[in-house]
Amino acid sequence: MPALGAADASIAIVGLAPGRNGANRTGRAFTGDDSGALLFAVLEKLGLLHAGEPRDVLIVNAVRCLPPENRPSPAEVHACRPFLAGQLRAPITVALGEIAHQSAVKALGGKLPKLRFAHGAEHRLPKGQLLLDSYHCSRYNQHTGRLTEAMLTAVFARALSLREALHVGDREAPGDGTAAAAPAAIRDI
Repeated sequence: MPALGAADASIAIVGLAPGRNGANRTGRAFTGDDSGALLFAVLEKLGLLHAGEPRDVLIVNAVRCLPPENRPSPAEVHACRPFLAGQLRAPITVALGEIAHQSAVKALGGKLPKLRFAHGAEHRLPKGQLLLDSYHCSRYNQHTGRLTEAMLTAVFARALSLREALHVGDREAPGDGTAAAAPAAIRDI
């Protein structure tokens, strides 16, 4: 599955793997299923998606191909890590789920278990990149309430805040895609 978005984006999003009924079917990361619907709704709300296309965001998965039983083995995650490492050039990365977190940490030169996964956690990696964690936006996590739209929005609003503080990314967008827009986007949740 190819990455979706610009290679020079200031925010990278790492998912788990193409979903059987979503990206594997459509050929585009996080499209065609409940995970993508929530992720894209949050990105659009915060100005990080325009006309269905990521804006200053790169979306990539820890595993490039649909894994058997829809859950990748450690060997599959390891085999795909060099590809992930080649994609993660953004100063800010958001990991969706623990496996994405672990793979991103290793791809960016960090150490496990020192950098543990926790929803809302922030980690500074050896080369200065920032890693933010979120529960994965899977249908299961949405339906059980483990991840709500407000929780996911808060993580991406924080990513926008950090992007602005680092003086990187698309701050030229009129009224959207800035940390200033983030509070307006989350006040109604």
